[in-house]
Amino acid sequence: MPKAGDRGEIRADGLLKLTGRVKELFKTSKGKYVAPAPIENRLNAHPMIELSLVSGVGQSAAYAMVVLAENLRPQLGDAAVRAKVQQELSDLLREVNQAVADYEQLRMIVVAREPWSIENGMLTPTMKIRRSRIEAEFDTQLALWYATQGPVHWA
Repeated sequence: MPKAGDRGEIRADGLLKLTGRVKELFKTSKGKYVAPAPIENRLNAHPMIELSLVSGVGQSAAYAMVVLAENLRPQLGDAAVRAKVQQELSDLLREVNQAVADYEQLRMIVVAREPWSIENGMLTPTMKIRRSRIEAEFDTQLALWYATQGPVHWA
């Protein structure tokens, strides 16, 4: 059988469950490999989130960057809405971290300033996230986010 680059596991019922792509795996500074796709799927299931990216290459723990749902973005100028988003994302972070292995737990969720699109280079023409492009865009801010306490940061 040819190697497709997919990563998977055999379920209890004997079927194969795909868990991500080998090329998307990243290694934390603790030497553990993290598969971002299953964690991103958990994040994307939340109604406030349109898209997410889980990364953390060389960091002590992974982090997530999220694009908020389209209907929510125009309301962020309202302090009450922003506080509600902050609280819901904090709760989501806790829920996700309880559901994943300790080495896969997220240090924080970062809210992207603007939506990712084909036009701004953050998505491919087939609407897939461009991991390296998004990571490079926020690389200079990453150290500050890791140094700052709190579960939610705003890019």
